[in-house]
Amino acid sequence: MKKVSGIILAGGKSRRLGQDKALIRLGTRTLIEIVLEKLRCLSDDIILSTNEFDKFASLDVRMVRDIYGEGGVLGGLYSGLQSAKSPFALVVACDMPFLNLNLLRFMILHAPDYDVVVPRLSIGIEPLHAVYARTCLEPIRETLEEGRLRIVDFWDRVRVCYIEQDEIEVLDPQKLSFFNINAPEDLDEAREIMASAHGVNW
Repeated sequence: MKKVSGIILAGGKSRRLGQDKALIRLGTRTLIEIVLEKLRCLSDDIILSTNEFDKFASLDVRMVRDIYGEGGVLGGLYSGLQSAKSPFALVVACDMPFLNLNLLRFMILHAPDYDVVVPRLSIGIEPLHAVYARTCLEPIRETLEEGRLRIVDFWDRVRVCYIEQDEIEVLDPQKLSFFNINAPEDLDEAREIMASAHGVNW
């Protein structure tokens, strides 16, 4: 399997939850701890993209600040990717507790031939659960300087591989990889999923 870096994007405001989602506990661990543990199974170069170093000081992880202060998620991706030690980086959001290692490994295998490897479901693509090559840096920089901030705004300048739903369902039938927590009801559902999945190490 191709060696990759891992980037966790933790710059969201968590307005609907009323508290920082990364530090919410799910079981005995916080969301950020769960995601870190998953990525450490795949990489020894993990980067946390955040402007709030103090908040995550207790974590044993390398942190980088946004180079583009108003760049949003795309700016966070740029900053993390610029710091990555590998030519490729697995990028995930900090609020995805049910990442599937087999699916992530499958995506990484496609990385050498593309600049972006991203899942595509019937409901849309998942750009915060994707592999990005460092070759994306210049297109991202150009896009940011044009004032375009959507994470997909540079994709017309790079080679994109879509992992289709039928491929995803072989490895993650319930598609829990893409479950994220934006509202209190999402947190309740996540706790129900954990409670019902006896013996599964999330």
